[in-house]
Amino acid sequence: MNITLDEIQNFIAVVDTGSITSAAQQLDQTVSAASRTLGRLEQKLNTTLLRRTTRRLELTDEGEVFLERARDIMAAVESAEEQMASRRARPAGRLRVDAASPFMLHVVVPLIAGYRERYPDVALELQSSEGYIDLLERRTDVALRIGRLKDSTLHARPIATSQIRCLASPDYLRRHGTPKHVADLAKHSLLGFTEPDSLNEWPLLDGQGQPVHIKPTIGSSSGETLRQLALEGNGIVCLSDFMTRVDREAERLVQVLPEQTVAFRQPINAVYYRNTAISARIASFVSYLVEAIGENGFDG
Repeated sequence: MNITLDEIQNFIAVVDTGSITSAAQQLDQTVSAASRTLGRLEQKLNTTLLRRTTRRLELTDEGEVFLERARDIMAAVESAEEQMASRRARPAGRLRVDAASPFMLHVVVPLIAGYRERYPDVALELQSSEGYIDLLERRTDVALRIGRLKDSTLHARPIATSQIRCLASPDYLRRHGTPKHVADLAKHSLLGFTEPDSLNEWPLLDGQGQPVHIKPTIGSSSGETLRQLALEGNGIVCLSDFMTRVDREAERLVQVLPEQTVAFRQPINAVYYRNTAISARIASFVSYLVEAIGENGFDG
């Protein structure tokens, strides 16, 4: 039968991307080559793995069974590569990292060049998800999560902490006035999260000494979208220092109600499954982040 790893990788790519065209792009092949490779695999197995409809590709029962074994095979190959690389003390292979887009853009991306220089044999895949994801379902090796962690079977390693504060653009404050008291926020446009709602708890205390939980005038699931809205003068926002330091230094955003702000630092953790075959890759990436960010996190 002599099935090749290229044929298995091609099949998995077609399933994961949902089309032969997308798989070809991912594998840097022509569409015709990817289609021929899939056809050759089905011919060798003497079965149909995928039903081709006008709208999408669907796995057959045989395809479901073969997909599970195919993933096991590729995982075993990656594990073998990792073991060989470990003998040379150099992590190698593919590492899939997920983080919310603000953390990915403002923290991870600027550190990638330094990581790649130290670990050139690790091939990175960077994904951005605004909410919590299922690592197995999304085929993710390590996720960087901001805020309190829920009970989980995942292993967590602290990366850093980041203070949060209320901010607005100077233009917005000129047009609408600067709030002097927490109660003044009721007169302003407030920029907050559509989900999770817990992010709408700001580091301020109301008249009864309770944490302020705002109802957004403009909402978004993306912290980066909220940052851009604030920069464009649409209202007051509460964001982590890791994504606003440059804006504050350039005075594009200024802190609102600084004296009433309660010191609160959001924890940032790397989460991943225990006993993973790619632990050396995860350890190299997480340790590099901890080292590069430093003990002081993002405050400033």
